[in-house]
Parts: sequence; C-alpha cells; structure tokens
Amino acid sequence: MRILLLLLLALVTVPVNTSPGTAYVVTRGDAVVRVEGVGRDGNGALVTPDTPMRVASISKSFTAAAVLTLVDEGRVALDQPVAGYLPEFRMADARAGAITVRQLLNQTSGLADSTVDIPATQRAGDLRGYVAALRRGRLAADPGTRWAYCNVNYDLAARLVEVVDGRPFAEAMRERVFRPLGMSDSSVGGATADGYNSIFGVWVARAELPGFRGGAGGVVTTAADMGRWLISQTGHGPQIVSAGSLRVMHTPGAAAGDYGMGWGVEHAKGRALLVHSGNLFTYTAVEAIDPATGEGWAVMTNSAALNDPTYDQLLALVDGGAYQPLDRRRQVIEGVLGAVALIAIGLGLLGVRRARRWRGRLWRLLPALIPVAVFAAYPQWVSVLTNHRTVTWPQLVYFAAPLTITLGVAALAGLATVVARLWARRSVGSAR
Repeated sequence: MRILLLLLLALVTVPVNTSPGTAYVVTRGDAVVRVEGVGRDGNGALVTPDTPMRVASISKSFTAAAVLTLVDEGRVALDQPVAGYLPEFRMADARAGAITVRQLLNQTSGLADSTVDIPATQRAGDLRGYVAALRRGRLAADPGTRWAYCNVNYDLAARLVEVVDGRPFAEAMRERVFRPLGMSDSSVGGATADGYNSIFGVWVARAELPGFRGGAGGVVTTAADMGRWLISQTGHGPQIVSAGSLRVMHTPGAAAGDYGMGWGVEHAKGRALLVHSGNLFTYTAVEAIDPATGEGWAVMTNSAALNDPTYDQLLALVDGGAYQPLDRRRQVIEGVLGAVALIAIGLGLLGVRRARRWRGRLWRLLPALIPVAVFAAYPQWVSVLTNHRTVTWPQLVYFAAPLTITLGVAALAGLATVVARLWARRSVGSAR
C-alpha cells in the first residue's frame, strides 16, 4: 500500500505539460493580438503558429459557413428539404424527406447516432458513399422537434455543398472559405503529424484512428489561419457570408437550445460567448468568439486524454491571462486509475494464490464477476453516458486508454480468481 501511495503522489506532483504540443491564438477586431505554438509534434518538430492541427468538430462552423455562401448566392434555401438538393438521400424513414437544410445545421433534423449505422458511415470512401450508408437508418424524432448532436448532420451538409457547388467538398471549401479568408495552410483532410494519448501520465505518440471525416470533422488548420477565421466570424476583415447570414449562424435555432450553426452559446466569465469544441482520438481543439467585443480565441492541441483542459485554457485567455500549460486534473485522474489497476492486480494474484483454501458457496463468486460484466458492457454504458453517441472498442483504446486498461485489468483479475476457485473446487471434488 505504501508503494501505491508513493506512485500516486509522484504522478500528481511532478509537473507535466498539458500536451506535447499546443497552438493558440487571440484576436481583437481585425487584429491578431497573440499567436503562439509551444511543445513538439509527433515528429519531434517544434510546434509553431503554422503547424497543421486537426480541429475535429470545429469543422462544423466552417461547413455551416460554406452552406451559407450558397444561401447568399440564392442556390440553397435554408427551409427547403435536403432531399430536394440531394435526390440520393433516402432513409428507411419517410420523415427524412422533410428534413430541411436549416435543421441539419441546427442539429434538429431528428438524426441520431442511436438510429443510424455509424460504423457503416465510417467505412465510406467519399461523401456519396457516406450518404448511401444512411439508407437503412431511421430518425430518433420528427424533424425540427428535438436537438441532438450528430455528425451525420454536417456530413450531409458537406455533400449538399459538394453537389450544389459542383466540386469535391475539399475543393469547394478551399475556394469558398479558406482562400477568401487567406487561410492558405487550411484544408479538408490535410496531413498532420501523429498526435498523442496520455497513458497513466505518459504521453505516447499514436497515429490517428482511421475513419471518415468530411463536413463534421475533417478540417486541418493552423493557429495563424484560425486567427483569420475568428476575425471574420466577429464581423471584421474579409467576409465570406453576408451580415444577415453571419447572424443566422450565431443565433440558436428553434428547438436547438443554445446551438446555432456550428456555434453554441455559452455564458462564461460574465460574457455570452459563441463556442465550439472538437475532439478526435489524438487531437483536441476549442474556439470561441465574443460578438459584443469582437474578440476571438482558439486553442489546439496534438493530444487527447480522459481530461480535456483546452476549454479551461481558453477561459484563461478570455480572462486576459497567459496560456496555462499544466493540467493537474489529468495527472490525478490517471494516477488514481493506475493505483486501482495495481490494486486489482494484487487482489487477483491473492485470489488465485488462495483459491485452494476457498470453500465458499458458488453465489459468493458473483462479486468477482462484477468487473467482468462492467468491462463486457463497456462501450454500451459509455454510449449512454455520452447521450447515446456511438462508441466502439477501437475508440476506447485511444484517449480513454487508462480507464480501459484499468477496467480490463480488474475484469481479468476477477475472472482469474473465479476460474482458480472453480478449478480448486473441482479438484477437491474429484479427490473425494
């Protein structure tokens, strides 16, 4: 026990950077106030304001802007059914034909992870294949009646941009969003160095988990380019959408709660901020703007862990403070999990060693099987805790690796104890 306490103390007291690499930017009006890169990327190179970073679901605000450029041109109407622009869009639910473009962007379409074959969409090779993978899906609610965060909304929106614009989505985004704003180092699906996962306090470089990423999470950008984006979104500098469309993007929709189009309203530090975060398996990001003051902030890291500090780091910047590189919470959480894993190993070894002396009734083995049951249903209960988002085993060995390892060790220890006791009981019975 003394050794376990010493290990835990070491994990939570040794200063460890929040992330191997971070880039952040602060803007005010039409100017970049501060932009910096700290740490290193997966190749060992120093992170700079021009280092490419995956921004995951922040991509949704870019996709919404692309759709609204088409709205401003009169080529798309927000309240027209998506199927009118995408005849290929069909589902096993007739209500899908009534989903409007606005409902996609407000995430009130009725689409949800729980009623769509998400693994099938992730195997798609392009947006056309992605839409085809929705054929057997159904809606979780009538369109326009309930808000549910679902990546499918924005990948459908990306396909809409692709079809109406007449160019591949990545090219349409470059010409409609990135190039007009001077975001020359931004793209959809661009290359980045490997990111990192924290495993019991140690940062381990890992390749990003494969999967389809289009309008919902495919943007790769830099801190310098994010500065140009934030300036535009506060209504300063070059504009790609009309003032009216910018207000629509930033205004929560009917039945959407605090969610607009790729932006959500959050009240923090006495401000009404517009915020969107993004989480992949080895990259994390968050962006925010204050429409009242014309300020903007973004933090991007090349890492992902059980505890995501980027929002707290962003709030420190909102307060006018410096970037805060340390993350004690991650160290504490992973230190506790490491200690639990070591205790489970010890109890498992003890249970196996003492199995020959065990003479209890069979029902007394049930407590040892509880960790086995918890681990077997791991993806299912995590899905429930994350509002029924689809969770797979491969995902759980990335940013959730410390929890997954701890639960797996506990399950293995419990199972080993049960098997050893049953074997000893059988041996005793045979001897008689």
